[in-house]
Amino acid sequence: MAEIKDELDRKLIAILQGNAREPVSSIARRLDVARSTVQERIARLERKGIIIGYTAILGDQQDEKRVQALVMLSVSQQRSRELITQLESYPEIRSCLTISGEFDLCLIVEPDRLEELDSVLDEIAAIPGVERTRSSIVLTKKFERQRPFMPQNTYSLEK
Repeated sequence: MAEIKDELDRKLIAILQGNAREPVSSIARRLDVARSTVQERIARLERKGIIIGYTAILGDQQDEKRVQALVMLSVSQQRSRELITQLESYPEIRSCLTISGEFDLCLIVEPDRLEELDSVLDEIAAIPGVERTRSSIVLTKKFERQRPFMPQNTYSLEK
């Protein structure tokens, strides 16, 4: 990560990843620095593009209602760019990953209903350049982690 100034930046980023809504005054107390220092650091990290946004993470209740499938695609390499561009137009496709092995792409598809998944899978299979597909429906999510910021040096946020 470019432009992370020091250990204070690393600790600040870790705190914000844990709870981006934590009041600046509380963060300042935890880091034992002035409130203005925290505000200036956050503003600098945003300006430099290190922090590019904040998000709401929905609880399990929302996830339980959503259908999720992993869709593996084997694609014609000559058409992969235009294929990926076309896949981007599907709001049901949450993520598109290039992978090694038997398949070329892995899609995470999240329609609202099972019937919509069936329709989306049929459409994906018909896209020029898709040679083969394999789909697996996610039955349950045992756990999921947000990717935490892992600094080079281990430290404790507790005082």
